[in-house]
Amino acid sequence: MRRALVLLAMFGLAAPAHADVTHRLSSSVQLNVNSAATQATRIGSSYSVSGSGVATTDGTTANTISTGAITSGVMAPGNISATQVTSGNAFSYSASYTQADAVPTSAVSVGDVANFGSMTSNAAGTAGSLAGTITSAGAMTLTAGGAGTQATGQFVTELTVD
Repeated sequence: MRRALVLLAMFGLAAPAHADVTHRLSSSVQLNVNSAATQATRIGSSYSVSGSGVATTDGTTANTISTGAITSGVMAPGNISATQVTSGNAFSYSASYTQADAVPTSAVSVGDVANFGSMTSNAAGTAGSLAGTITSAGAMTLTAGGAGTQATGQFVTELTVD
């Protein structure tokens, strides 16, 4: 009988179990309508002449290569002629020219094509029927808008037991 009372006392005095439980719910909707944007890269002039066994002239001075003239940011190279220095000997000559995009006198409007070698232009987005909702149960409804829009929804549930 005494043993039964000791066992009963031991179990009756045992500490209760404790646990911390944390439950978090988080939801978010992000709706974006893009603005109009234009990106342009202006190409610059480049001019290259190389050779061996040749004499060059710009028409006025022997062994001279003219840099030409620059108008509105565009280089117009001078006329270069090359003659073989010694007849019958080996020679090489090459010239290359890339014309620059002219410097514009005014800003470009969205959708217009300017005088640039590389250009991307996008019109503004249209919200239209763009919408998004998330219920407390996590049910998500995202409605597409017009061109240039994005809808993103997120529902997160977190359960932590310590």
